[in-house]
Amino acid sequence: MTSVTATPADAASMPSRVPTVRPATAEDTVFIDDLQAIAFGPGRFARTAFRIRERFPIDTSLSLVAEVDGVACGSVWMTPISIGGKNGYMLGPLATHPNYRKLGAGKLLAREVTKRALARGEGEFVMLVGDRDYYCPLGWEPTTLGNIQFPGPVDPTRVLLFAEDRTLASTLTGPIEAWQER
Repeated sequence: MTSVTATPADAASMPSRVPTVRPATAEDTVFIDDLQAIAFGPGRFARTAFRIRERFPIDTSLSLVAEVDGVACGSVWMTPISIGGKNGYMLGPLATHPNYRKLGAGKLLAREVTKRALARGEGEFVMLVGDRDYYCPLGWEPTTLGNIQFPGPVDPTRVLLFAEDRTLASTLTGPIEAWQER
């Protein structure tokens, strides 16, 4: 798939369009790579979250793409992880093409991938590093500062957790490790 190339005029006419979500396919690889480069720049490879995805591969069955009128405009990945002996997922990267922002695609992707991951019954949480103003209204909660150890620097105020057990955000503790086979 080629990169999204909406013109500013196209973007101005899109606010009434509703994004949809579908599983990512092999044909989306170039789109997702290009989108992540646009959204996060070359510094994305130095981020701690990238280091986690290097160590623990993403779950491609939880890789989703958002579309507006059949045009890919956003993507999200999930990485199976374990913290303190509890299995869960790390959400990210989540990206929406700048020409398609403010349509709800990013929030739709975050909600849908979280719902799909937790519905499997294999993981207890979805963790991410992100903006509280964006994710907390969607159900994520701040974790206890410093409880989760990352393999590199991270702003502990941006570590958020979504779980059915609402106490997990304050009690989950330990280093990020590989998914524990049970």
